[in-house]
Amino acid sequence: MTLEPRESEFVDRVGLVMERLGGTRSMGRLYAWLMVCDPPHRSLTELAAELGLSKTAVSTVARQLESAGMVERVPAPGREHRYRIVHGGWEHVLRVQLAGLRMGVEVLDFGLSVLDEDRAEQRARMQETRDFFAFTEDDAKEMIQRWQEYRGGAR
Repeated sequence: MTLEPRESEFVDRVGLVMERLGGTRSMGRLYAWLMVCDPPHRSLTELAAELGLSKTAVSTVARQLESAGMVERVPAPGREHRYRIVHGGWEHVLRVQLAGLRMGVEVLDFGLSVLDEDRAEQRARMQETRDFFAFTEDDAKEMIQRWQEYRGGAR
């Protein structure tokens, strides 16, 4: 199957978005294609041919997306793996990032305990960063809850 021109543009645009979010362009292109392809699952060989990538590159990206909880392997006859989008993948990614924020708050709390009170300028910089992480963590938890309510109502 070949991508239609508008599908190809969409796939390329999502590649740029993913790159902007810290992933790779290939990762975004693969994810985008899995959103629109029919049937909604593809083998590594099909993905490589359809996206114009090497099978090795597709395998690497598919494993990364699978580890991130964004795609999953689908049972298929034969030995070749097939992949499809996982519902809730972006929420999972955000939850992983939240765990990183929690760790950041804990490290910054420790950092504040290391600095003596007479180092007010350094403490202020560290406190601001710690407070930003804590605020973001709390706000993101509320956002996930609102997202789940929104999705529940949108179905």
